[in-house]
Amino acid sequence: MMRIAKLFMALVVGVAALGLVVASPAAAKVEGDTIILGAAVSLSGKYSTNGKHTKNGYELAVKRINSMGGVQIGGKSYKFKIIYYDDESNSGRAAQLAERLIKQDGVKYMLGPYSSGLTKAMAPITEENKIPMVEANGASRSLFTKGYKYLFAVLSAANQYLEVAIDLAVEKNGGKPVRIAMAFEQDAFSQDVRLGVVDAAKRTGSKIIIDDKLPKELNDMAATLAKVKVTRPDVLVVSGHSKGALTAIRQISEMKIDVPMLAMTHCDASKLAKQHGKKAEYALCAAQWHKSLSYKDKFFGSAATFDKDFNAEYGYAPPYQAAESAAALLVYKDAFERANSFDKEKVRDALAETDMQTFYGNIKFSPQGQNIAKPMVLFQVRCEGDTCENKVVAPTKWASSELVHPIPKWSER
Repeated sequence: MMRIAKLFMALVVGVAALGLVVASPAAAKVEGDTIILGAAVSLSGKYSTNGKHTKNGYELAVKRINSMGGVQIGGKSYKFKIIYYDDESNSGRAAQLAERLIKQDGVKYMLGPYSSGLTKAMAPITEENKIPMVEANGASRSLFTKGYKYLFAVLSAANQYLEVAIDLAVEKNGGKPVRIAMAFEQDAFSQDVRLGVVDAAKRTGSKIIIDDKLPKELNDMAATLAKVKVTRPDVLVVSGHSKGALTAIRQISEMKIDVPMLAMTHCDASKLAKQHGKKAEYALCAAQWHKSLSYKDKFFGSAATFDKDFNAEYGYAPPYQAAESAAALLVYKDAFERANSFDKEKVRDALAETDMQTFYGNIKFSPQGQNIAKPMVLFQVRCEGDTCENKVVAPTKWASSELVHPIPKWSER
């Protein structure tokens, strides 16, 4: 018995020497002065482009927080570190990795993956294990109807993305209903965007004349665009992630499709203005964030400063996926410090009481974990010579430019 006791004491001393903080099972995983967070991110597969934006946003925020004193808990300073795994843009893989991070790596706090589908795959697992997850890239409104208590989303829900475009079209039509053409990929996010447009159509008395489902490959939208050419809707709305935006602009320009208003998602993630230049001009793009917005915080300053810092670090302008991902770390820091504890239940409660402004926007969670403090914005691709930029045109309070409507016909450009 004496030998067993000595071995036990040696083990305790060894653990202490390694600097491991071992509290109750509810405590966060902390190694020395480092708080370990977990994330499954799409570094390969269909969502790899946006997965890279997500990871870069997380990493820039970790670097900034750590360089500015870290996280203050119990009078001590702690740094953030993230364990990453590649979910391969696969929901089954994302679920497996959530289990691995929790059960094998001992992670007590999670960051979300990219996309609503992958977030949906992980959320039941984090919820079952009572692991808080602050996510920045899962906008499906169905995430907020499950009664989850440990899921917190910094971004606006998917159904809000293109509602503002329908309202804008009706406004430009003298308040009268408009005729709408829709083309949406059959994924969780895009279908929620579609539901928002359907609701906006009902609310404004507008008529949906095309309601097409796009295949996941999204290499060809010619059939939909041929119908647009014949039916001549007032507004065409498209959602198919980055590939959908690029395909739409390429084929609209090739087929010379004239439509008074074109609105879509993922323009900045796909670098639409850079990839297609003048072919993309006048497209309206739904965005969670834009560098011209006036939100501020003490870590990144303004949205414009974040844009500059991100560009300096990674060599490209940050799409909103990167901005909202960075904001997720600011939310975690704020919650840890208000809880003044590593107890995950106390931090969960602090997350639920979040009410803050970041460079990305205002963040306050509903009881369902949805951010209810930040509106969507619409920007329009505008070109001067061969230089094309995104200009915010809605909502009016945040607008930096006036909307060009209707879009000039191809024959007049």
